Amino acid sequence: MELVVPAGCAGRSVSLTVGHVRRSRRQLVTFTSSATLSPLRGGEVAVDWVEATSSFFEKDTRPIMLFDGVCNLCNGGVKFVRANDRNRRIRFEALQSESGKKLLRRSGRAPDDISSVVLVEKERSYIKSGAVLKIMEYIDLPFPQLAFFLQFVPLFIRDFAYDNVANNRYTIFGRSDSCEI
Repeated sequence: MELVVPAGCAGRSVSLTVGHVRRSRRQLVTFTSSATLSPLRGGEVAVDWVEATSSFFEKDTRPIMLFDGVCNLCNGGVKFVRANDRNRRIRFEALQSESGKKLLRRSGRAPDDISSVVLVEKERSYIKSGAVLKIMEYIDLPFPQLAFFLQFVPLFIRDFAYDNVANNRYTIFGRSDSCEI
């Protein structure tokens, strides 16, 4: 997989080889990389986003929950997770922020893709219903147990339900002018 970003007149690219990428029941993406330089058209440079975002996990290894900062449902979800995460095991970042965009790239998503909640751990990322289940494992009881049982619901059914809510979240729950968190 090669990720490309503009870089002025550099005219070089870094090819990111990702090993063992698999989309399992939890849509797991494992990061392993090796970089090589090759020229690109239009002065674009490919970036190893795992390396570029490694500083997010140097001093604080807690996972980062990426959420749509202007979505009322998403902001409510963040407030719910905060209220049920007494040990503060999860950090938060809006998808629209510069850090959020970089972490989206790290997760193999487009930097402007605000269609899904994403949970980024040091070595992997989870998206859609897989991210929701993983977040439930980090917060207080009874949510880890509920996540255990929900993992037996087939992924295509969980993601179908997730996509239907996500695609209608602004219509149903509205949006704010700015991120509330």
